[in-house]
Amino acid sequence: MSAAAPVLIAGGGIGGLAAAIALAQHGIATRVLERRAEFSEAGAGIQLGPNGVRALRRLGVDRLLAPHVARPAEIVVHDGTAATVLARLPLGDWIEARHGAPYWVAHRRDMQATLLARAAELPLVAITTGFAATRVEERGTGIRVQSETGEVAEGAALIAADGQFSRLRQTHFKAPPLAFSGKTAARTVLDAAAMAGTLDIAATGVWLTSQAHVVHYPVRAGREVAIVAIVDEDWQEEDWGAPIDRDGLMSRLAGFSPHLLGALERAPDWHRWALFDAEALGSWTRGRAALLGDAAHPVLPFLAQGGAMALEDAVTLADCFAACADVEAALLAYERSRVHRTARVVSASRRNGRIYHLSGLAALARNAVLRTVPGARLMSGLDWLYGWRDQGA
Repeated sequence: MSAAAPVLIAGGGIGGLAAAIALAQHGIATRVLERRAEFSEAGAGIQLGPNGVRALRRLGVDRLLAPHVARPAEIVVHDGTAATVLARLPLGDWIEARHGAPYWVAHRRDMQATLLARAAELPLVAITTGFAATRVEERGTGIRVQSETGEVAEGAALIAADGQFSRLRQTHFKAPPLAFSGKTAARTVLDAAAMAGTLDIAATGVWLTSQAHVVHYPVRAGREVAIVAIVDEDWQEEDWGAPIDRDGLMSRLAGFSPHLLGALERAPDWHRWALFDAEALGSWTRGRAALLGDAAHPVLPFLAQGGAMALEDAVTLADCFAACADVEAALLAYERSRVHRTARVVSASRRNGRIYHLSGLAALARNAVLRTVPGARLMSGLDWLYGWRDQGA
């Protein structure tokens, strides 16, 4: 399918830029409407399993991002209080051989920069900044989007990729508000050289307690370490990068081993965001409009799949546009292709979050399983996740 008018994409994050690139690869013009005046991705890390890296290959982004990523050999799971190792889950060569693509960890700024660089290579991708989409109106064979300042954009279709707090998800698709999960996440990024000798900075580390867990992994080709601490807390602001009092955070993490706390205390500043959840929508499409990424299926971070799901959505959406005769058929085919998989990922992420924060006898049973079941066998249970193949693979 081709269209004289461009496909409008609300949101210039991972999902929005990926969708623009994927559609352009099929000869379909797009216009990305980004609410921010300038692109400035938050200083945090992102994990990309083989499914996400495979999507990056389809987009032609992998060659640009590869020099900036790290490739951890394993995930090391610790008892957060005792600092003992519970399990070593293979990544590195093992997961690449199993799924045909590596497991990458990267800085979000590098991810954003390479998506923008790839989009700049494609004449069919146009990007407009400072356009906060608020109102959508279908007009015959097209769609009209208005910004909060009154600016208007017209196109053949609209893809709302404006994140988990999507304004369009609520206004145009009439979705209920997100539900607070009772947890917040705090992030920081540290120089890897300063962490040497304190943590295994070449691996992905997971530290578990009943009230919180901590994840760390290398970014920027191993020069820095991204750290995320997820705690039970009743702070519910819709802010991706709110500063958090360092001493207050350390008090919430007091149950962790002094070995880990000694490393965390080296971070001069932390930023936090609240974790929200949502029930699955009855539909992601409405006429010539559809949702994509976190706007369609907000996912808790306990499988590290939010970015990968947006990338999968993007290449699937583009394949459906290429295969279908009209816009509405393409959007419905996209929804059908993605709804069951993303629902499974959302459910599995919730379950992982509960497992991470078990206490008492349940935590002892979890730890016993981690100690006794071989890491490769545990990872093989995620073949359904990492083994995803798109239509163009």
